[in-house]
Amino acid sequence: QVQPVESGGGLVQAGGSLTLSCAASRRTFSSYAMGWFRQAPGKEREFVAAINWSGSTTDYSDSVKGRFTISRVRVDDENTVYLQMNNLKPEDTAVYYCAAPKTPYGSALRRRVEYDYWGLGTQVTVSS
Repeated sequence: QVQPVESGGGLVQAGGSLTLSCAASRRTFSSYAMGWFRQAPGKEREFVAAINWSGSTTDYSDSVKGRFTISRVRVDDENTVYLQMNNLKPEDTAVYYCAAPKTPYGSALRRRVEYDYWGLGTQVTVSS
């Protein structure tokens, strides 16, 4: 199964920081736009941040703008996408998912339906 693999979740106090990582399983997404989404209990999965295929353009939801930073690092043909999360709030508690679209060389995408490859998610819990 081709899918991104998330890591780095955990429990943190409000005001703290976490960095999530997204790598590829059996496939490199080095030429693909990538996105982060999150889903809290009882809520819809929502857009958090996205980065285009080259890393030159990023996009954020209003709720995380100024606190979260998406970036990507390529080493040879391997690609890792990061989500640096600062000043975390209890409302940031959710399962965070990394996703990639079907085709490469795309722009930063906000809509969930534009993503075809999803990871299994990593839990982020922010205590007050």
